[in-house]
Amino acid sequence: MNTYLLVKTLHILSSVLLVGTGFGSAFYLFFANRSSSGSGLDRGAVAAQAVVARLVVRADTWFTTPAVIFQPVSGAWLAYQAGWPLSTSWLWLALVLYAVAGACWLPVLVLQWRMAQAAQRAHETQQALPPEYTRWARTWEALGYPAFIAMLIVFGLMVFKPTF
Repeated sequence: MNTYLLVKTLHILSSVLLVGTGFGSAFYLFFANRSSSGSGLDRGAVAAQAVVARLVVRADTWFTTPAVIFQPVSGAWLAYQAGWPLSTSWLWLALVLYAVAGACWLPVLVLQWRMAQAAQRAHETQQALPPEYTRWARTWEALGYPAFIAMLIVFGLMVFKPTF
């Protein structure tokens, strides 16, 4: 068995898991957060937000976090094996963009946890979502766009390996 091709396959699969789980989770939480009538008292919407936010936190814990860790480790190993120094322009840019995505993702983890906790409390107590929930959701969304765009560019860099 060719170890390089095995690690490369795992690297590709983990990148798909990372971006796919992130995009899927964002899709569902984005729309769950918009399912409310606007008053914050819509019981069905609050229940949905509680469930979806809890599952988003779970998906990040079970799938995204291991992939986030595996990606740079496997990528560095693959680059070394292929003879590409980390200073190679496309590889360096991919690492910078990965760091940008990570810098957006870390606060997103905290926001998701807060939203999940707040939505669960609101659901259990039959109360409206707290006012800060909307602020957290907006910040969560705003951080998601640059992270997702950065990761799409990383995919392009990995495939095309352009020279600058």
